[in-house]
Amino acid sequence: MTSDAPQTQFSEVDQIVDQLERAFEGDAWHGQSMSEILTGITAVQAAAHPIPHVHSIWEIVLHSAAWQRSVRKRLQGKPITSLPDDEDWPPADDTSDQAWCTAVEVLRSEYEMLQEEALKWRDRDLGEITEGQRFTVYQMLHGVVQHNLYHAGQIAILKKAAAGDA
Repeated sequence: MTSDAPQTQFSEVDQIVDQLERAFEGDAWHGQSMSEILTGITAVQAAAHPIPHVHSIWEIVLHSAAWQRSVRKRLQGKPITSLPDDEDWPPADDTSDQAWCTAVEVLRSEYEMLQEEALKWRDRDLGEITEGQRFTVYQMLHGVVQHNLYHAGQIAILKKAAAGDA
């Protein structure tokens, strides 16, 4: 089947950044993005543990921000091999409305900085392994997209559970 629509050539980096954006901002094939799912969640809902022994929405937001930061720093050549527990899953100690707004803003800021960093790469360099890493730039960028989608799904379930819809 052929199409009369003009064909546009996108770089691999542009396509990966598009997926990063769809997973975080919206217009995703699968459904709601991270930002869309977080809309309307209150500090009380974010801090709640509606499912026993499962991280809260707030903890997942902090965790997701930490991994976007980690991938960005790795792309910049910092030899981060792992995150200490308190950075991987930071505690939500202050559960005020302002602290919740700040947590969501930090997540968005980390996403935006990661997106900017990703756009600095060229297709021919996606196979590069930055210092101290075992994954290529390509794998890290796709991995952070997958990570955001995985945790967006968890947040969606916790949001429903907190509202009593699960």
